[in-house]
Amino acid sequence: MLKQGFHAVLFGKKIKTLAGMCFAVALITVAPLFTATPADAKVTVEISGGRFQPMPIAITPLGGPRGQEIYEVIRNDLEGSGLFRVVPPSAHIQRDANPNAQPRFEDWRAINVAALVTAQLTGGGGQVGINYRLWDIGAQEQMVGKQLVASSTNIRRIGHKLADSVYTELTGEDPYFDSRVVFVDETGPKNRKVKRLAVMDQDGANVRYLTSANEYILTPRFAAKAQKVVYVTLNKTGSSLFLIDLQTGRREKILEYTDKMVFAPALSPNGDKIAISIVTNGNTDLFLFDLRGGRLTRLTSGYAIDTSPSFSPDGSQIAFNSDRGGSQQLYVMSSNGAGMRRISFGAGRYATPQWSPKGDKIAFTKMSGGRFAIGVTDTSGGNERILSSSFLDEAPTWAPNGRVLMFFRQPPGGSGISRLFKVDALGILPENTVSTPRDASDPTWSPLLP
Repeated sequence: MLKQGFHAVLFGKKIKTLAGMCFAVALITVAPLFTATPADAKVTVEISGGRFQPMPIAITPLGGPRGQEIYEVIRNDLEGSGLFRVVPPSAHIQRDANPNAQPRFEDWRAINVAALVTAQLTGGGGQVGINYRLWDIGAQEQMVGKQLVASSTNIRRIGHKLADSVYTELTGEDPYFDSRVVFVDETGPKNRKVKRLAVMDQDGANVRYLTSANEYILTPRFAAKAQKVVYVTLNKTGSSLFLIDLQTGRREKILEYTDKMVFAPALSPNGDKIAISIVTNGNTDLFLFDLRGGRLTRLTSGYAIDTSPSFSPDGSQIAFNSDRGGSQQLYVMSSNGAGMRRISFGAGRYATPQWSPKGDKIAFTKMSGGRFAIGVTDTSGGNERILSSSFLDEAPTWAPNGRVLMFFRQPPGGSGISRLFKVDALGILPENTVSTPRDASDPTWSPLLP
């Protein structure tokens, strides 16, 4: 286990300092390199309905194996977002562009490039650095310039940070590339599945296993503002609730039952409370467990199945699904159980609500007409939009910027490969497959890495 610190400086302002990182989160520094362009000279990605055309952007090659790896991370992040088309180096007219001089703007306009990233690797030994600029080709202006430095053991993270900077500058949206996904890794036949907890970069790289094959893992969930994951294990004697801190590597058993079933946990945004379903004598109710005081409080009651809780970004509300009205639907209540209201009214049944990090949307799984779909709705239940549909699409999770969703899909019969997919929350861009070593299900997206 590699433990590193993290320190970031942007345009002379200290952002964050954190010690005790693990799982190869290597040291990265971000420092000012050049002066940013005035805001009125920006080229931006315009995202709207109809036929969307990705912005053509160029990235100068970095050279060498390390440089090629970083280049591929940046390219894959930007193109994977669906908002950019990276013009390959073979089409570049200017081959000597670097961040220490202005590019020949006419050469980039000639190949219809709207924005250009010029970059140069520095350093050696145990560290690698990159200096880069982002240029607005039409305005012939620099938009941003930065320097990144990272441990040579985790240079891919430089690429994610650079791609995040470009993405934010050109879209005006918060970044999401420098984040991780925890998911359930599945092996074995349908009736003897081995389910392990795994973590990977959001693009599918650097897969690591967090639990052994002796544990049967269900429904992991990240906290919205902390690198903590809660999940359930099943065994012959009962069910247990665990919490794992990805910064320290510490794993803690929170609850264990032999006479009850616990499932579908959710962490509050700061990771200090857990909402969870507990089955007792045939009833399934939601409870709130306070990690600071160890107190378990009932939130719902009655002869209904109340499950799949999800906290709002400020922690004041919980979305969940329940059949208390006769069919499985979405509800919202205060985090103390008060003010319950139904928010889904479309045809079919609804499940697995997940509150957007922006606080304005709730994603869900919808079952209708023999198919499963992933959709989003306003927190009041209006403006429902279906984003994907197949034999079985399930368990949406939000990227930390609230723009992209990940979910898992199973083929008909449930005997084929279970895969993870990303989809644009506006329903404008096509879905993408996320590569995993084996079958994968129940993804949960981390906040941005510290």
